[in-house]
This record gives sequence, C-alpha cells and structure tokens, in this order.
Amino acid sequence: MIEKRYVLKKSIRRFISKIMILIIIVLIGMIAVKTNPNLKEKLKELIYENNFKIIDNRKLYKKYIGNILANNYSSEAKMVSDEKLAYKKLKKNKSGVKLIVDNNYAVPSLESGVVTYLKDKTIVIEQVNGIQVYYHNIIPNQIKLYDYLEKGSILGEVDGNELDIELKKDGKYLDYQKYL
Repeated sequence: MIEKRYVLKKSIRRFISKIMILIIIVLIGMIAVKTNPNLKEKLKELIYENNFKIIDNRKLYKKYIGNILANNYSSEAKMVSDEKLAYKKLKKNKSGVKLIVDNNYAVPSLESGVVTYLKDKTIVIEQVNGIQVYYHNIIPNQIKLYDYLEKGSILGEVDGNELDIELKKDGKYLDYQKYL
C-alpha cells in the first residue's frame, strides 16, 4: 500500500514537472518573440509559409515530454480495415486522381499518419513517410483533427461515388501510381 502511494506521488510529481517545464518554455518563447522582431518574422515564416511536419514534431514530443494524454486515445475505438483502397475506374487530373468507387464507399487511409486538415469534405493526412494525402469529397466519420490513424483506418464515406486524391511531399505533387 505504501509503495503504491509512493509510485502515485512520484508519477504526479513527474507530470507536474513536465507541465511546469512546458509553461516555462512557452513563456520564454513568448518573451523572445515580443522583444525580437526578427525572431517574430522567422516564426511567422516557419509556421505560415513552410511545410510544417507534424509527424516529426510528434516524435520529438513523445521522446522528450512523453505521451501524457495516452489514456484519452485508448478509450476510443477506431474502425480499421485491412482492405486496400478499391475503385472501379480512375481518371488522372492535373494534381492527382479521381477514383470512381461504390456509392457511400468507406475509405481506408493509405498509410498511418496524423489528420492535419478536416473541413468541407476534405481530409488531409500527413503520413509517417512524410507524404501528405488529400482526400476530397469524403464525409468524415468519428475522426478528429490531429488524430493519429493507423494504416487502413476508416476515414469516412464518399459523398456519392467519386473520390479525389492528391499526394504531396515537400510541396510537390507525387505520381499516384506508386501509392494506390
């Protein structure tokens, strides 16, 4: 009983220490940005103009901070399929491909990754391999922004029977044939 209390107190202290370190880092960053206009411009450029890789930052976060919110994700069930993306016909367009699928087809993710955009029937996933996949004309199911999805996770259903997919890496469109 005494050992359990000690372990609990120790884990609470660790959690509070991590939070305090994060607060200190954020405050130092805010002070630095406020006092140095050049740093403010560099930060704007980094966030708004460059391709910001969430997957890499997530790995750093887990390595140095830990996954303090892990219990929130374990309680949610995600639908996963082991099937590949199935389509009847495809039409190449200028930036990707239009797939003709069954009506209300449940779309699996091509690879594991983080949901970086979720709006207006468009889902963008930054995959673990650094490729951003844009799924257009999809009605999302239970996924949320910044969810980590395993390969084959069901993203939602196609609205109708046409699914547009674009693949990008480092700001350049990729050939869909290697990934479908």
